[in-house]
Amino acid sequence: MEKKQVLLLLANGFELLEASAILDVMGWNYLEGDGSTYCITVGLHREVMSSFGHRFMVDKLIHDIQIDDYAALAIPGGFEEYGYYEEAYSEPFLELIRSFRAQQKWIASVCVGALPLARSGVLHRRHCTTYPNPVRVSSLQEMGGKPLSQRLVIDDRLITSQNPSTAIEVAFSLLSELTTPDNALRVKKLMGY
Repeated sequence: MEKKQVLLLLANGFELLEASAILDVMGWNYLEGDGSTYCITVGLHREVMSSFGHRFMVDKLIHDIQIDDYAALAIPGGFEEYGYYEEAYSEPFLELIRSFRAQQKWIASVCVGALPLARSGVLHRRHCTTYPNPVRVSSLQEMGGKPLSQRLVIDDRLITSQNPSTAIEVAFSLLSELTTPDNALRVKKLMGY
């Protein structure tokens, strides 16, 4: 069976719930589903600070990534107060997003994780959503996105969502696209959803 690695891109200030949903669903699939998905974390630095000040060690650094090794990119949102946008809007982050898009690979974001997608240009004239705060929605629109007031939006292999509560939906949607809807439903049931 072909292994499908998901690259989880972590900026300083990333939100724990949003990242953990992706890690957990892909991990459950690896052990209890079809066994095909595996998640690798990546950042600009070996140590990444989450929202609320927790420290995490990533598996890889962004300059070591070979796009061909991955089936999808996932980006959790984060808090401005913890420096999220400083790294999420950095050129290495934006270039990685563009590289995944150039190869038409799946890109999934949670909450304000849609904003670096928009900044990179990949959401230009695409339906999308983000945290339903007027400032964030306005930013998304100014950067070329076509915001919808929906919990989850999928447009041309791009997944965006509104808030932390949608993280699990994003993870299962991505799993469904990388494997099959039946496999995603099986994992969902095993996890109690």
